[in-house]
Amino acid sequence: MEKCCKMSAYGFLFLLSFLTSLRPSIQQPRPEYVGYKCSSERSSYLDNSTYSANLKTLLSSLSSKENNYIFARGFQSLPVGEKSPNYVFGLYLCRGDVSLEACRDCVNFAVKDILNQCKNGKEASIYYDACTLRYADRNILLDPVTNVPQLMENQNTVPDDQSGRFNKVLLSLMNEIVKEAVVSPRMFAYKEGKYTSSKTVYVLGQCTPDLPKQNCSSCLQQAIKKILPRNKIGARILWPICNMRYEPNRFYNDTSSPLPPSKPGKGKKAIVIVIAVVVLLALSAMLSIACYCFRAKRVKRTYETAAAHDDGEDITTAGSLQFDFKVIEAATDKFSESNKLGQGGFGEVYKGIFPNGLQVAVKRLSKTSGQGEKEFKNEVIVVAKLQHKNLVRLLGFCLERDEKILVYEFVPNKSLDYFLFDSTMKSQLDWTRRYKIIGGIARGILYLHQDSRLTIIHRDLKAGNVLLDDDMNPKVADFGMARIFKMDQTEANTRRVVGTYGYMSPEYAMYGKFSMKSDVYSFGILVLEIISGKKNIGTYQMDSSEGNLVTYIWREWNNESPMEIVDPSFRDSYQINEITRCIHIALLCVQEEAEDRPTMSTVVQMLITSSIALAPPRPPGCFFQTKHEKSGPSMGSSALCSIDDASITHVTPR
Repeated sequence: MEKCCKMSAYGFLFLLSFLTSLRPSIQQPRPEYVGYKCSSERSSYLDNSTYSANLKTLLSSLSSKENNYIFARGFQSLPVGEKSPNYVFGLYLCRGDVSLEACRDCVNFAVKDILNQCKNGKEASIYYDACTLRYADRNILLDPVTNVPQLMENQNTVPDDQSGRFNKVLLSLMNEIVKEAVVSPRMFAYKEGKYTSSKTVYVLGQCTPDLPKQNCSSCLQQAIKKILPRNKIGARILWPICNMRYEPNRFYNDTSSPLPPSKPGKGKKAIVIVIAVVVLLALSAMLSIACYCFRAKRVKRTYETAAAHDDGEDITTAGSLQFDFKVIEAATDKFSESNKLGQGGFGEVYKGIFPNGLQVAVKRLSKTSGQGEKEFKNEVIVVAKLQHKNLVRLLGFCLERDEKILVYEFVPNKSLDYFLFDSTMKSQLDWTRRYKIIGGIARGILYLHQDSRLTIIHRDLKAGNVLLDDDMNPKVADFGMARIFKMDQTEANTRRVVGTYGYMSPEYAMYGKFSMKSDVYSFGILVLEIISGKKNIGTYQMDSSEGNLVTYIWREWNNESPMEIVDPSFRDSYQINEITRCIHIALLCVQEEAEDRPTMSTVVQMLITSSIALAPPRPPGCFFQTKHEKSGPSMGSSALCSIDDASITHVTPR
């Protein structure tokens, strides 16, 4: 067996070396070069300067082979360095139809070429047919779209007798592209249309994928104004955040059309691919033998609370953008009252508008707030790693002097509690919308627990921390209290209980024990609030027989009259089976024992699949019992019930 293991190890090393050397032996096709633009001689750097070192670090990071997920997305932006004159910001944007490998290869060529084309320039842009690469000593994503863009034109013109029809068709196609691009996951769309019986024009539009819909639409509309009417047979316009192009020949990969004939040399590549597959199969066999022979100890990467790292990770490597305080101050008009969106326990939130039209929400932490530097760093590091449509997106931060500021995407419709608990606003949330909101929140929490590369416990899920976008889609926000679990960790204990009373699970409020099931409990409370339109806390007096919303709903459920708790603003515009099932799921989530509660993956399945049978719920964790109920055999012990809705940052549990 030992001999077998040695042979497999040698074979493994040989095949690994062969496979590693295989791809470099294939000459990569150079992407189609379009042009470049360099800064003036006055804006330059020295070879051995800090800026030069930062630029090399930036370009190396942008072209890193480890970033397959990023290359698949087709876009990345990175800052390196903290302040001018050594701050350098770079980005690449691949055309939305190119493959991961084509994007990676194009960026690799661009990284090599840009330093040769623009030697020692502090600002440079290089353009290929498949990608664009830019860097500068400032954040170029904040350049206003009113600045002069890069305009490139085909020198051939459309015949005069066809120009009217040509411009009309072109404008129509471009307007359609704007509508499609803003709803596309990659902010990308293409169209084609005939302007004569035999002539077609092909159009493509694209924005950076992290751009809000309204800003993408605005940028593309500006591009249309700049590009039309010129009567050129082809042209493209390039801004850092969007681009538009049209040509007389198809220049993009139309996946709905048959693939074009193979070009010379494709056969050799096919043979290489076959060889690679064979080698991979052999390698897999060797690995199986090796795994059988050697039991390697798994190396577990430890994730602890982001606010208390020991792994060296900090906000400068979190992947988010560091903003200058003056830029944020200007965007919010010096934090004027007219731009104030609201005020939470940790500070004020303002609306801001950057010069390029980008709208943001600026969370300015109060100097006397309970959220200190630990919670601030925690929120930056945690949220910067998250990418999900039901989670609010962090754009950047500012940590300057005594200021601690977070810059988020702007979500126009405020928070869920603004609508849910207001007698006039709640009518805008019919049952269809509320059901959609419940599903969106569930998917967002599931992503935190299971689908992201980290296991994250939110710990402060409530209606005030769910924001609603312009389509009333929910986005879970406020991650200052979030906790990152280790790879195989399922629960933790703390003497520092944080969150909001009324939403806390009993085991967390009483003993400081929290897990994914703690978030499940909070989710259940939130669902009951969404269905009833009432707060769990503050709705009932402590000396009443109900005590809180959970107690009231549990009694109505046992009395087989759950529809009594439904928000009257629904009137009859809901399905009884659907709403009853949601109440049932919520009661399963708020059961007293954590092990009795479902996981969020099960919750999502129960919400989308009505055929899944639901177990009878046990008594909830926060249930005020009468003397009769306490003496009854079916009721569990009464748990700690909290009635205050204030966020807390420190409680010593009993």
